[in-house]
Amino acid sequence: MGKVDENKKRKKEALFNTAYELFTTKGINSTAISDIVERAGVAKGTFYLYFKDKYDIKNKLVVHKTRELFDAAGNALNEAGISCLEEQMIFIINHVIDTLVENKPLLNFISKNLVMGALRSTLLTGENNDNDIYEKFLELIEKDKYDYADVNVMLFTIVELAGSAGYNSILYSEPLPIEAYKPFLYRSVRLIIKSHRSGTE
Repeated sequence: MGKVDENKKRKKEALFNTAYELFTTKGINSTAISDIVERAGVAKGTFYLYFKDKYDIKNKLVVHKTRELFDAAGNALNEAGISCLEEQMIFIINHVIDTLVENKPLLNFISKNLVMGALRSTLLTGENNDNDIYEKFLELIEKDKYDYADVNVMLFTIVELAGSAGYNSILYSEPLPIEAYKPFLYRSVRLIIKSHRSGTE
């Protein structure tokens, strides 16, 4: 990466970091583009090189933060050396949940958009790279000893369930506090995975 590319990356990261800080403290509606660029120390024209408006940076920031969240879970999974898809998915979800328990602002920011961030990142950002979360999920599925049908539906359902149920359980203890709810959530995830194995009813 040359100096020009490094400079662009640094400015984009500054905009991301600043927008995230303002969105999670002031709220999206109370944050103006001028607030973001002023605190980030970049020109307003630089903002528009990367983003259409503040809602565009918000959507791309959801993807960015979700990718960081799942990347961390994926790295931990690699170190754990788990090979069974069921156990891999439970490990990833558990890692993500534990991270969000410790970071409530992040939970509030991405929770309702976890599926978008995890499974639609390339579509949303137009950036296709080696860290695409959806592709990582597909790799885990392809390496498993079972074949699976309707993989997109399976992944969407698991991420949607974990995201919405985890959000309510962590913040509101509904239907139970998260640690008490985990066994029920993970049982449902296992059932979803088993129901998508080819040849099973």
